[in-house]
Amino acid sequence: MQLKLNSIWLVLIVLTGVFSLLFLWFTLFPGRVNPEIGQYFSARQVSQGRDYVRGMRLVFIVGFITQIAFLLWLVFGGRAVALSRWIQQFTGSGLVGYVAFFLVLWLLLRLINLPFDLFGGYYWQHRWGFSTQSLGSWWLDYFKSAGLEVVLSAMGVALLFWIIGRWSSAWWLVGAAFLSLWLVVQSFLWPVLVSPLFNRFEPTKDPAVLAMVDELSQKARLPVDRVLVMDASLRTTKANAYFTGLGSTRRIVLYDNLLADYPPDEVKAVVAHEMAHWRQWHIVKGLGLGVLANFIIWGLLFITLKTTIPNISPYGHYQPYTWAVIVLFMALVSFTASPLMNHFSRNMEFEADRVAVQLTGDATAAERLQVNLAGKNLSDVAPPAFIEWFSYSHPPALARIKAIHQAAE
Repeated sequence: MQLKLNSIWLVLIVLTGVFSLLFLWFTLFPGRVNPEIGQYFSARQVSQGRDYVRGMRLVFIVGFITQIAFLLWLVFGGRAVALSRWIQQFTGSGLVGYVAFFLVLWLLLRLINLPFDLFGGYYWQHRWGFSTQSLGSWWLDYFKSAGLEVVLSAMGVALLFWIIGRWSSAWWLVGAAFLSLWLVVQSFLWPVLVSPLFNRFEPTKDPAVLAMVDELSQKARLPVDRVLVMDASLRTTKANAYFTGLGSTRRIVLYDNLLADYPPDEVKAVVAHEMAHWRQWHIVKGLGLGVLANFIIWGLLFITLKTTIPNISPYGHYQPYTWAVIVLFMALVSFTASPLMNHFSRNMEFEADRVAVQLTGDATAAERLQVNLAGKNLSDVAPPAFIEWFSYSHPPALARIKAIHQAAE
């Protein structure tokens, strides 16, 4: 049986092809550096940042193209249908067949991506002096992540096809609602159930940090009693911080590298930035956008499956190979929609920078923080316009410095 390549697929495939080629081109040929960069970064810093990031970008785009090429061959070359029938010979027509097909496809995609994961996540990080992990430790993290992913995904696949069988004409609404609920539950539980599987989190005991957090929380009118330090140095030399959680699980997390390697005023700028995310309700806004996107994508998926898979029964039942179609669809949509999602993310980061400067009253420290973070983390401080538009969830350093100047005026 041949699956139909309709207009939705053609649009997604063409957009993906164009974006992939542009991404590859500007990765290999990034163009000239904005002269303003020289006010903050040396030519050596710019060159090193580009060299490091070029390797990561090549790993990403080549890995993505390889995965998409495999899925296209599998779905539209008839192999997914043949694999589905072969599996059903052993499992029958129940949910076991769907889960078995998922497991086979998951394993194949894992094997395809493994060389890229190993190169980008281990070798390249060691090559540039960022990773502090042994190979054994890296593999342990890899298998933990893979195990968590396969269990949760298998449960999700079983639930999805049960929903399709139960609500043949409205499954996409039910599925979008379930996934939206999962996004909220995940945001609430992930910091306390999953993150501790990979890192140790301890409340900060530094009196100076505690006093600084208390000062900022009063200015922001936010009760902050969960500032945690993560043992990031066990895996990387990079410094970072983030906010996570909902309700009682909300917390600001600081890398131990940040506290060890950066001066107090820059740490204060980081905490103020994360607190600004909290005050501006960015997690809630992000969840709202995610929920809206869920319903749009699932509605489009419903239409796509109806016009892609022929000879569907009156009850809307799909065979296990449908999972391969869904995986391909989601991969293409996620890739082509990334500029839009990154646009919203960058705007939130700009807003957090502005609010942070208002909280600290110290634009100089915020500016110096951006310079130090970009330099020590080997960021690409002069990304091509397309790369920034397409893949940057955070604004590049120069744009953030300009926004900080404006907030201070």
